[in-house]
Amino acid sequence: MSNVMYEQGNLRILVVDDEKAIRSFLKTSLSYYGYSIFEAATGKKALEETVDVHPDVIILDLGLPDIDGREVIARIRKRTKTPIVILSVRDDPAEKIAALDAGADDYLTKPFSTEELLARLRAVMRRLLPLDKEEVLKVGKLCMDITKRRVSIGNNEVELSPIEYELLKLFLLNAGKVLTHRQVLREVWDKTEYFEGILHLLRVTISNLRSKIEPNPDRPTYILTEPGVGYRLRSEE
Repeated sequence: MSNVMYEQGNLRILVVDDEKAIRSFLKTSLSYYGYSIFEAATGKKALEETVDVHPDVIILDLGLPDIDGREVIARIRKRTKTPIVILSVRDDPAEKIAALDAGADDYLTKPFSTEELLARLRAVMRRLLPLDKEEVLKVGKLCMDITKRRVSIGNNEVELSPIEYELLKLFLLNAGKVLTHRQVLREVWDKTEYFEGILHLLRVTISNLRSKIEPNPDRPTYILTEPGVGYRLRSEE
């Protein structure tokens, strides 16, 4: 692993957590990898720092002393699309869904490993990079050429239905990010209502897509299930 993840200057991370020990740990750990770390212990300070510092990524705890983390997410989203990675002890799927639907880009629960956090940060930052001229999206042997509307696994082209193509495109554009059921249904099917019938349709489509792109659909390596929350397309490490 390179000590500096991207050759794009010194990336700024705003760490928002009311626990000083967590902030200190993250500052020490992430600074080693070339990040500039800024800190906030409250939601109010986080909102101020978002304006003053213009961070590249925000790591946010939900249990803040003054403003609930989900409200902080909502207020940040009114101002900027800066990626937000949640780092919280709240591990209930409903909490994760609420945070992701509010605009968070990813969600880790405490305790956490530094390696996993770094992987999530790399995935978030890759989504900020512009597509190359050919607009090719790639994860492992899976490749999508948006210009030619072509999908392949290695040297083998894969035939997808229009819905399967749009679903895979959404995953590839958000590689490494947890997408809730509601987010996928809204983006691919333009459905805002959430009911069992439409959820079944999503599951069937995911199953069909896996059967076409996964080496072993029963043990998927590309489209991973986040139990009770949604799905994630694995990103390159």
